[in-house]
Amino acid sequence: MSAARYSTSPATGRYSAPVADGPVVATVTIPGSKSLTNRELVIAAIADGQGRLLRPLHSDDSRRMIEALRALGVGIEEVEGDGEFGPDLEVTPAPLTGGREIDCGQAGTVMRFIAPLAGLATADVPLTAHESALHRPMGAMIHALRDLGVDIDDEGTWSLPFTVRGHGHIRGGRVEIDASESSQFVSGLLLAAPKFDVGLHLVHTGEHLPSLPHIDMTIEALSTRGIRIERPAVGEWLVEAGVPRAKQIAIEPDLSNAAPFLAAALVTGGEVSMTGWPLHSTQPGALLPDILRAMGAHVIRHSGVLTVRAGEGIRGLDLDLSAASELTPTIVGIAAFADGPTTIRGVAHIRGHETDRIAALVGNLRALGGEIEELPDGMRITPVPLHGGEWPAHHDHRMATTGALIGLRVPGVEIDEIGTTAKTLPEFAQLWERMREGTGAREGADA
Repeated sequence: MSAARYSTSPATGRYSAPVADGPVVATVTIPGSKSLTNRELVIAAIADGQGRLLRPLHSDDSRRMIEALRALGVGIEEVEGDGEFGPDLEVTPAPLTGGREIDCGQAGTVMRFIAPLAGLATADVPLTAHESALHRPMGAMIHALRDLGVDIDDEGTWSLPFTVRGHGHIRGGRVEIDASESSQFVSGLLLAAPKFDVGLHLVHTGEHLPSLPHIDMTIEALSTRGIRIERPAVGEWLVEAGVPRAKQIAIEPDLSNAAPFLAAALVTGGEVSMTGWPLHSTQPGALLPDILRAMGAHVIRHSGVLTVRAGEGIRGLDLDLSAASELTPTIVGIAAFADGPTTIRGVAHIRGHETDRIAALVGNLRALGGEIEELPDGMRITPVPLHGGEWPAHHDHRMATTGALIGLRVPGVEIDEIGTTAKTLPEFAQLWERMREGTGAREGADA
């Protein structure tokens, strides 16, 4: 891959997944983490001075967060940086004002992180979302905020759209929440908690808490800026009131967005290297090397570059992906070509993402001739020969990238809307084409 900047104008429309005629051999660079970018934007917005985010992600989700924070009165400007994928961001905190509608688009981080901040604003803040995201769970957040004294008008729906009637402060204190449907409920409350009058004592009451690495990510980001957080018990957090320190923060590459590229090595029998892989990360994607190794890959990390090389075959596994559920679509794409069945468990909550990912993966793979069984909390994939056909994206970026992954081996896979990848990786189609430049690949429609 060249070091030139990539265009952030996403490819849109129908996409004939390109087929690899041979093993993919490539080095790939991925833009910054969506999860880290949006968390750091929120913390910078309530910090004690002007801060800067280096090499942030520029995508639909991060744009929605920037627009939301600006609507609350925060100053955010693009400034020249040294990243390949766009400018740095300079954030200037200001008193939260509100008074403007915030459209969260499809971004779960925006709807779950901005709702608590809106309670700190001095005016009403109407929150809405793209029609494809209005179904996403928000009831637990509404309930918790009301218990903290926040005035929310949802017309009895417990979902978006709703209006937060900001009164300039939230007292805080102890609150219980069932975050079984999304760890973002916990992260959203933790991120705003330093601005509560008396801090926050948050207790998760559900039996299941998904995506724990994302909560660890939130705690680490706050702790790095001087906010003290204690964990007296599993599923319990104490956040002291305070003001986060303004800092200059470098954003790691998005390790979950790296997943389909690294998976291409296994699917095609090749080798893919990813630059900028962190030595330590709280991103769920950091679990990917161990998962790929268990599936038969050779994985090497050297000088910040992670290399995945195909082994003799792909092993089917029994996997609990509760800590890294966003990797599920990619793992399904790999498992379709394994030498035995793969069972994925612990991901019931992904039914509430951009689409019901379990139902969508089952339906899409079956449409290509695949054998896949839906389980209460996951699915079981039994590898069989696949054929080309339609692969609907279902307004879901990870569904689209999984279709492209399967298309490397199966001619004729047609993704109905590749533009969905702009949610977290606008450059996906461009990067995907560059990845296979040296393989003699051809377009799926011509295969």
